[in-house]
Amino acid sequence: MAHVNPRLAMASRIAVRGGVATPGHRALPEEVPVALSFGGTTQAVMMATPADLEDFGIGFALSEAIARSSADIVSLEIVEADQGYDVQMQLAGDVQTAFSARRRKMAGPVGCGLCGIESIEEALRDLPGRAHVTLGFSAEDVREAVRSLSVHQKLRAETGAVHAAGFYRPGEGIVLVREDVGRHNALDKLIGAIARAGLDAADGALVITSRVSVDMVQKAVIAGTGLLISVSAPTALAVRTAEAAGLTLVGIARGADFEIFTRADRINQGRTSDVA
Repeated sequence: MAHVNPRLAMASRIAVRGGVATPGHRALPEEVPVALSFGGTTQAVMMATPADLEDFGIGFALSEAIARSSADIVSLEIVEADQGYDVQMQLAGDVQTAFSARRRKMAGPVGCGLCGIESIEEALRDLPGRAHVTLGFSAEDVREAVRSLSVHQKLRAETGAVHAAGFYRPGEGIVLVREDVGRHNALDKLIGAIARAGLDAADGALVITSRVSVDMVQKAVIAGTGLLISVSAPTALAVRTAEAAGLTLVGIARGADFEIFTRADRINQGRTSDVA
């Protein structure tokens, strides 16, 4: 298998189409272990696409409530290991103290979607409210957000095997996109990119290519947006969590169609049918 760049590799394959076998090659996304460390302590190791790792580290710190803002991360260094990378971050003094106390209480290993938690209560953590976020979206904005995200998915176009998360602002379109083999990673990278660019997530919508689990809703709410759009469906808990937080949740957004599950008042839906 030949490496094309850090994100891609070329794999030999035999394509069987219409009963005809043809040898050749296909570009595949790379997947490597990426450690996320704070003050010399590893909080999580994710299997991720080795790109935009600064965004990944900052976004993870924010979405997992390790840092309150990017200013709480006083330094960040990407250290290459034999088979992956270590994103080493140093936190401001009081933030590091709080993180160390949290680490001492941890009972077991961390997971992929809900990292560094020790109880059911913490998995279903309290979230800041987003009911105050004022957004004016049209149905066409929702359609355009999903359509334009697809256009910006360069790694998916090459491989067909990654998730994406984008930041859409009405009148501007998609202003940031991040891709990764992991859906949580793509969203964390986007959250970090928004913070590093000095943008306010409340000014637009987060758009994702994956199903909407409760942790994706939690990350979106913590990022500050009032609208999360997905091409797939949410879980029931994700809907309840979005409703409680005042987040507008749009799912199954494909082509001209989509479904609004919470806070529909933020979107001008057009003509309404009486048929349920």
